[in-house]
Amino acid sequence: MTYHLLSFLLKLLSSIPFSVLYVLSDGLFYVIYYVVRYRRPVVRRNLTESFPEKSEQEIIRIEKGFYHYFTDQVLESIKMATISPKEMRKRMKFVNLDAVSAVLHGGQSIALYMGHYGNWEWVSSLPLHLENNVDAVQIYHQLRNENMDRLILRNRGRMGAISVEMRKTARYITDMVSAHRVSIVGFIADQSPKKREVRHFVPFLHHSVPVLTGTEKIIKHYGLEAWFLNLRRVKRGYYEAEFVQLHEDPTSLPDFQLTALYYQMLEQMIEACPELYLWTHKRFKHAVKPEA
Repeated sequence: MTYHLLSFLLKLLSSIPFSVLYVLSDGLFYVIYYVVRYRRPVVRRNLTESFPEKSEQEIIRIEKGFYHYFTDQVLESIKMATISPKEMRKRMKFVNLDAVSAVLHGGQSIALYMGHYGNWEWVSSLPLHLENNVDAVQIYHQLRNENMDRLILRNRGRMGAISVEMRKTARYITDMVSAHRVSIVGFIADQSPKKREVRHFVPFLHHSVPVLTGTEKIIKHYGLEAWFLNLRRVKRGYYEAEFVQLHEDPTSLPDFQLTALYYQMLEQMIEACPELYLWTHKRFKHAVKPEA
């Protein structure tokens, strides 16, 4: 009953035209930023520690820009419930797709590193641009709320993407390789590991942060190609996602070097437009103190 009610409300909100949706987003920004003050201490600390060279005025400008974008991103994600494939193709474009398609056409699967940056939810529209014999897979962390988890998975699958829960990743990829299925598998790899899972640290935004290295291990074990998705917002409601090869031969790299390359690319993307990164999460809760 709860699921169907939430589904109805989601579709109702999703049916609002983009022009009206952004007016709603502007109003929602003031409520979240000035009234609710949603996680503002966390965001301010993250920004201050990540950009120690910036003045307080610059930090506040980025902070407000982030919250403006945060409300946009939430409502844009809700639009996934009803947006048409034609409209999605117009609003979410992929750059360097020919190079990726050539790799996939040759029978080689790809692991795609991503971050909590820009509208990563819209990346699930990638199947609209791929050949029918290629699977577009996204690894995700199951939500505690079962109803919300079902709704998000339904939205992500509307354009043909396959969602695989994080704990089932190894089994899925083993089966994928055994069946010779060609896939592009997306990993949002900037998750903070639990304290007991901390094995390795890399420099990231003036911190030394603990990182998950499972993606690198999977790439090397199964011989997958390693690519990075560089997201850019062209204007409100329009994005470009550029495929960038991280390394031609990941298996030749020392342990953790591929993970370090990913974080270097992620940091460059964030520095280009800090407002588009998800600053509300406690990314640095297990990090070593910021560099002086």
